[in-house]
Formats: sequence, structure tokens, C-alpha cells
Amino acid sequence: MTSHLPQTVRSDARDNRARILDAARAVFGEEGLSAPMREVARHAGVGPATLYRHFPTKQALIAETFAEQRRACHAAVRDALADPDPWHGFRSLIERICELHAHSRGFADAFMTAFPEAMDFAADRERTVDAVGELARRAQETGRLRPGFVVDDLVLMLMAHRGLQDTPPAARVTASRRFAAYVIEAFRAAPETAAPTPLPPAPRLGAGWVAS
Repeated sequence: MTSHLPQTVRSDARDNRARILDAARAVFGEEGLSAPMREVARHAGVGPATLYRHFPTKQALIAETFAEQRRACHAAVRDALADPDPWHGFRSLIERICELHAHSRGFADAFMTAFPEAMDFAADRERTVDAVGELARRAQETGRLRPGFVVDDLVLMLMAHRGLQDTPPAARVTASRRFAAYVIEAFRAAPETAAPTPLPPAPRLGAGWVAS
């Protein structure tokens, strides 16, 4: 009986860790990074001591919670830079970043604000900004991106995009895609002479929703 105890303990620890991360994705995803650790523990069905045993700090929990999104962000940057069509790469990067942010308020907060001591997220943001700068230079050379585009425009775009977190979750991704499509058209050189790109259908926000 006792010979199986260590394996059982390890299995329980893995299960607890998985539940905590699932709970953190749900809680931070909807409430943002201001959600308290005790809410994550409650959602996971574990005690605070168990949570802190696996993740001694909130920073450690957030970093692990959004590891998949960070990898997706890295892949989006890498793919955009490797695209032989700079304008297509530029558009794809904006679309993918918007979608990543739309799926999780917590990831959007971490990426945009670089919460205290979140050096990894700050590096992600810097990497993305650098990629946009390089893509913009290439796309402008093709004549398809507005000459007046500057990298700060991306930051302004993402700040505006955060407002979509107030929409109902079921409509958020669709709204994000429409937002990205409008932004891309605004960035396109001479949009008044270009053929319009069809936009995704407008999300059904519901009669009780009022934008704040």
C-alpha cells in the first residue's frame, strides 16, 4: 500500500496544478489580472495553501497561465516576418494579435500593461513592436501600407481593442475580427481607390448591452 503512495501524491499534485491553471485561465480571462488569487483557488476547488505551493507568486501563476498565448504570439511574429508578401504578413499579424487578445482579458492586460516585474510579457510586446516596425517598412516599400504609418499606431489600435472586453463573450471574437478588418483598411494605402475587403458579420450584442 505504502509503495504506491508517492505515485498517488504526484498524480494528485499534477491534477491540482492542472485545475489551478484551468481556473486561472477562466478567472483571469474574464476578470483580468486584478482578480485575486483566492478567487482562482475557489474556482479550482483547492485551498490557498495548495495554490501557493504550486505558484508562490501571482506573477508565476500568470506567466504559466498564459504560456500558450505567448507561444502563439511568438509564432504570429515569426510567421509574419517569414511571409514573402509583407502586406499579407502585416495584416495577418494584426488579425492574430487581435484574436489572441479577444479570447482573454487577462492576456490582453498582461501584454499591454506588463504588470509589475513581468519581464517576459514586456519582452513579448517589444518583440511584436519590433516585428511590426520591420513589416511596416517592407509593406511601405511595396506601396500597400500608408506612408504615414508608425509603430505607435499599433499601440493605439490595441488600446482601442481592449474596449471590446466589455462586449459579451459570445460576441467578442466576431467583434474583434470586424475591428481588425476596419483597422487594416485604415492602414491600407489609398483606401478610397482600393477594392473593399468584405468584413465578418456584425456580432449580435443583445438588447441589454450598452457600450461603456
